[in-house]
Amino acid sequence: MKTGTDQMEPLNRRYFMSLAAGTAAAAFCHLTGCRDGPRPSARRDKRPNIIFLLTDDQRWDTMGCMGNKIIRTPNMDALAAKGCLFTNCFVTTSICAASRASIFAGQYARRTGIHDFVTNFSPEALAGTYPMLLKADGYRTGFAGKYGVGRSEEMPRDKYDFWAGIGGQPRYEHKDGAGNYKHLTSILTEQSIKFLDSCTAGQPFCLSVSFKAPHVQDSDPRQFIYDPAYKDLYADVTIPTPLTADPKYFQALPEFLRESEARRRWKIRFSTPERYQESVKGYYRLITGLDVAIGKIRAELTRLGLAGNTIIILTGDNGFYLGEHGLAGKWFPHEESIHVPLIIYDPGAPKNRRGQRRDEFALNIDIAPTILDLASVPIPKRMQGRSLVPIARGQHPKWRADFFYEHLFPHATIPKSEALRTQQYKYARYIEFGYEQLYDLVNDPHETTNLADKPEHADILEKLRKRCDQLHDKAK
Repeated sequence: MKTGTDQMEPLNRRYFMSLAAGTAAAAFCHLTGCRDGPRPSARRDKRPNIIFLLTDDQRWDTMGCMGNKIIRTPNMDALAAKGCLFTNCFVTTSICAASRASIFAGQYARRTGIHDFVTNFSPEALAGTYPMLLKADGYRTGFAGKYGVGRSEEMPRDKYDFWAGIGGQPRYEHKDGAGNYKHLTSILTEQSIKFLDSCTAGQPFCLSVSFKAPHVQDSDPRQFIYDPAYKDLYADVTIPTPLTADPKYFQALPEFLRESEARRRWKIRFSTPERYQESVKGYYRLITGLDVAIGKIRAELTRLGLAGNTIIILTGDNGFYLGEHGLAGKWFPHEESIHVPLIIYDPGAPKNRRGQRRDEFALNIDIAPTILDLASVPIPKRMQGRSLVPIARGQHPKWRADFFYEHLFPHATIPKSEALRTQQYKYARYIEFGYEQLYDLVNDPHETTNLADKPEHADILEKLRKRCDQLHDKAK
């Protein structure tokens, strides 16, 4: 069976032998235990196709359906209008490699052990990721785009039925065989369609598409390199600056944050009004390019007669500062960094369950168990996330009231942090500096006033410290 590497070869010319063969799903569950036993075979014969779309650095408020009145995302909005929109989806670590590993494995970074850009899954850990469990259980699996976990030469390209993955941080601009300009988002769209065209009616499939957009091109002074087709988009609008872009909020931060990598990148992207407008419009243009890609993928599903049995999940690997608090990038526990979009679109859902907006805490570690649940594949007990299927189907199960956040990436000017997010409060601590933050998100949603040193909040601070410690231990 073709793997789809020919068209992507210019993006990544070095492909190597990848990880050893993983165990089958049944053997994996026998060894590690599963939360649920095998599903009835009658249901398994009718299992849905699944397309998982992962965007890179897309924050939660960059879709029309989330209230953004400037950005144009009609295809994302259409998925939300007939699917389930999770308004409170968060990542448990805000950096691409670690978050992607958590998405694959359904586990906190402390359990995957992946905190950097060079650590790969072990063969055993790889066997427990959602694509490998699906493949072992009869699904045809495909991957296109930025793989993002570990070294490029160790990507598991031979473990998928279709592979168009890219190692490292890919670039946006390419040319086809005739020398014509090709933007990476367009290439990944074509690869996705190629996978769909090669599927057969008798076998369910799971296609994972991992876009680079709207991530910046860090080494390029243009930063946000969008398809020239969108160069005039948003030209006639002025993007409002965020409340916390006021310098007084930056000055209120501790010195180690004021001198961090996030501030260095702020100078490149947002330090003048002109740069701010150029950067945010470029970011929006990249997202609109993603939206167009989604429309093309859905059109191909319709053309092939697959739309009625294909579930689409859309989320992001982490958030992104757009100048808030005088910062750029992600990494830290502010809402702009950890809050991401999530839509689950199931064409088979009853009409009265379409267009839901749910405010339960959904996490990136919930993606793998959700996909497995949709495919009637047992969920391994080592997965720390929970299936979102009951919520997407309109149920109201007992759910988490808080969650733990961690960022342990080793970097000289990106301090390590941990945090607890509840429905009202956020408690954060910067590990190397012993510095704490406490925000009342109900009364201070923009996180402008640190209450950690206020005597009247000493009791709640201590309570949140203890709860953060508890969840820290459970994350291992």
